[in-house]
Amino acid sequence: MLNNIDRKIMYILLLLIIFIFVWIFAAIEPVSRHDWMLENMLVFIILLVLSLTYQKFPFSNISYTFIAVFLIIHEIGAHYTYSFVPYEEWFQTCCDWSLNQFMGWERNNFDRVVHLLFGLLWVYPAKEFFIRRLEFSNGMSWFFAVQSVMTFSLLYELTEWGVAMIFGGKLGMEYLGTQGDIWDAHKDMLLAALGAFIPAAIAYKMGK
Repeated sequence: MLNNIDRKIMYILLLLIIFIFVWIFAAIEPVSRHDWMLENMLVFIILLVLSLTYQKFPFSNISYTFIAVFLIIHEIGAHYTYSFVPYEEWFQTCCDWSLNQFMGWERNNFDRVVHLLFGLLWVYPAKEFFIRRLEFSNGMSWFFAVQSVMTFSLLYELTEWGVAMIFGGKLGMEYLGTQGDIWDAHKDMLLAALGAFIPAAIAYKMGK
């Protein structure tokens, strides 16, 4: 019979296999090969950090699941280029229903949804790190988890701006993905913060 460690390894391998399958799909004829490469720099960094730190600090299966879900969604955005993910066409095809019309959206908001999901999906792994590795209290762990999500969201927006400045032109705008909204970065950071704060507040209130 498999012990707990073996079951954990098998579960992580399953998540990795699922992610690799999605990654291969996303790598086949993306809308913009150069943008896909830039977007995958984040993926490679995350996977490298997780693999190098696994022996010293393995996350729980829940955290690895949240991370895998986020990376899979990110790969969908990387394949189509975030501003052109055809979610509206998907809803029209499968449900004969317009999400944009229902929500009152006038732009492709896939990027907005992913920023919200970043907060939702990364706040728990961050909390787990603070409470297990740094031995913070439950309340302080949630507080710093939310702060870390906000910090990484800020750093990502600054990175996007820097990459856009370096490459410029069409590639820079594809990667930046503002779609003409001058407040795009501010809204993205706000959504990430909300995505982290809401589950953290609920879990803290429940004593989790």
